Amino acid sequence: MRITGGKYRSRIVLCPKGEIRPAMDRMRTSLFSILGPLDGIAVLDLFSGSGLVGIETASRGAAEIDLVEKDWGKKATILRNLSWVEEPVRLHLTDVKLFLKRADRQWGLIYADPPFPLAGKLEILELVANRGLLASQGTLVMHYPGEESYPDQVGTLRRFDHRTYGRSHLVFYTTSLP
Repeated sequence: MRITGGKYRSRIVLCPKGEIRPAMDRMRTSLFSILGPLDGIAVLDLFSGSGLVGIETASRGAAEIDLVEKDWGKKATILRNLSWVEEPVRLHLTDVKLFLKRADRQWGLIYADPPFPLAGKLEILELVANRGLLASQGTLVMHYPGEESYPDQVGTLRRFDHRTYGRSHLVFYTTSLP
């Protein structure tokens, strides 16, 4: 896997063993084109796998990145992938829902790429909305399979875009005005 843009463009990212479904290059390129500049924002990458998306955000100007991955078996590969990243990156080896329940800050971009068969994905959006974890005018992106759907509004989050890439879909939410 390679970084598709920014200062780390073309750098190789290793894929850890275990269950992983890396975001396609075409989808990542499109995602970051939609998001635009990430200069100075804080990013939360949920179900980070290899850390690829978090590294892409660093490559494109994110100031700090939090990666959340439950599988301790991926730790060594993620740390190796992060070894050349200059931006501050924190790796949290814990369950995503538990992390969100304990989080006490906000992020300008939250990217969630849960395993396709995972049940209860809507709860991730609800936790972000109910706990106010997305910064004002921030963006939450959920990667999901085509057989699922997500509502236009979840608490303070409102959908503003949706894209399809084969079986993969991206839904974009932002904070709505009170």
